[in-house]
Amino acid sequence: MRITIHRPDDLSASTRSAWHQAMDESPEYANPFLAPEFAEAVGRHRGRSLVAVLREGGRPVGFLPYERNSFGVGRAIGLGLSDCQALVHRPGVIWDTEELLRACGLSVFEFDHLVEEQKPFGGHVTGTFASPVLDLRPGDGDYARWLREAYPKLARTTLKKERRLGRDIGDMRFVYDERDPKVLRTLMRWKSAQYRRTGRMDRFARPWIVDLVDHLFEVREEHFAGVLSVVYAGDRPVAAHFGPTSRTVFAAWFTAYDPELGYYSPGLLMHLRMAEAAASRGVRLMDMGRGEKEYKDWLKTRELRVGEGFATRPHPVAAVHRMWRRPVRGLRNTVLAHPRLREPADRLLKAVGALRTSGASEAPAARPVRTP
Repeated sequence: MRITIHRPDDLSASTRSAWHQAMDESPEYANPFLAPEFAEAVGRHRGRSLVAVLREGGRPVGFLPYERNSFGVGRAIGLGLSDCQALVHRPGVIWDTEELLRACGLSVFEFDHLVEEQKPFGGHVTGTFASPVLDLRPGDGDYARWLREAYPKLARTTLKKERRLGRDIGDMRFVYDERDPKVLRTLMRWKSAQYRRTGRMDRFARPWIVDLVDHLFEVREEHFAGVLSVVYAGDRPVAAHFGPTSRTVFAAWFTAYDPELGYYSPGLLMHLRMAEAAASRGVRLMDMGRGEKEYKDWLKTRELRVGEGFATRPHPVAAVHRMWRRPVRGLRNTVLAHPRLREPADRLLKAVGALRTSGASEAPAARPVRTP
């Protein structure tokens, strides 16, 4: 096994093709967060992004995108944003984790959504978690019929709310692949306001994340595209979602809606419409990401398992990093795993969010629209 290190945007066309082939050969690696296009996009907006290419007999057979700081601490590329992480490889490829880290110049490699299949990393996983997914069934173009067949318990109330939305606000319509960047800005504004209301970190207050989403919105490749989906009532956006898709996997990522229209359950309407539209385009799986949400329980058909942990090799920096990061992650996971702790924590965060936003403007956190 020979391992070479590259910048994501320096990979040759043949190496990118081999990466795509490895994704196509194993369903575990079909997620768009594992595509070279996502690694390249993060690399453009986050310094120190690299890719380890594993070669056997001169042929590229494995690909690990990662970020590295000056102390040799590494993390899965896009950690905190990516909902799927792995060393993407051809079937049967095995690697030595310590040798891999040494070649990457890392003492530690942190992950939080590692594909369960990654056996060489298995001894470094500190916890596994459910990641709900939705197996998509293509219909015949009749949304109401598809909904009744796929979700008989949700169909009646969902269709009723769609009709009421049409009567109250304007005729409802859904656009799966909206290309208007102004609507993307609306989504960012809604999401920023939601983060602040709920006391969460506002991701769109970070310029590099805004730039990353702007970049992915323009990517239109065979194996990867950034898709903006929108529910409209008349000409008024009601709910929007932006996320990446591969040829077979759609990743649910940033969803938000007009808080004035929450009565109509616009987030649920959005996910159901996206599922039907994606299925009609050949997508076979919607990955809703790790985390417990009521709507995920309603929609999921099964669950994948993803791992969290720290792959390390003997090094003082690795020991210090684990001592610092592991208790923080452990505390967070304990709270999330127990409703009696999670619900008071949510209430506290919302109270903090209300204090932060009281009297504050709901102006967009993102920058002005950039016309193509």
